[in-house]
Amino acid sequence: MQLHIVPCDLLPIYRQLSLQITDAVASGRLRVGDRLPAQRELAEQLVISPLAVKKAYEELKREGIVRTRPGRGIFVSATAAAVDPAAQRRRLYGAARWLAAQAHLVGAPLPEVERLLGEVHGELRAERARRRHDRPSSTP
Repeated sequence: MQLHIVPCDLLPIYRQLSLQITDAVASGRLRVGDRLPAQRELAEQLVISPLAVKKAYEELKREGIVRTRPGRGIFVSATAAAVDPAAQRRRLYGAARWLAAQAHLVGAPLPEVERLLGEVHGELRAERARRRHDRPSSTP
């Protein structure tokens, strides 16, 4: 899993991490049971504060996307797709608000934002379908 941080982004570092991990789960790059790097390890890889990683992981735990196994690490949760509908709505609202603010800053009209959103949605669906198709078979 490749993560990248943009220090000068308007989005806090912990949110950049949690959004990228959520995207990796949504696209199938991360699957149920996959282990995430330890907080300190990820902080060192990205040259960021371990507290930012901790905050991102805590947010992902609250949303049901990951779970902790004491002594083993943090893993993508089996309930990642079945998160509480109210929590899903809050997360979508926050993402929509951020997207709308970015569009407003660059002067992008709503139809352009909708077109781009549809394009990205299609890319995620295609990537997930490809990953399902490429998944190794468990039977010989």
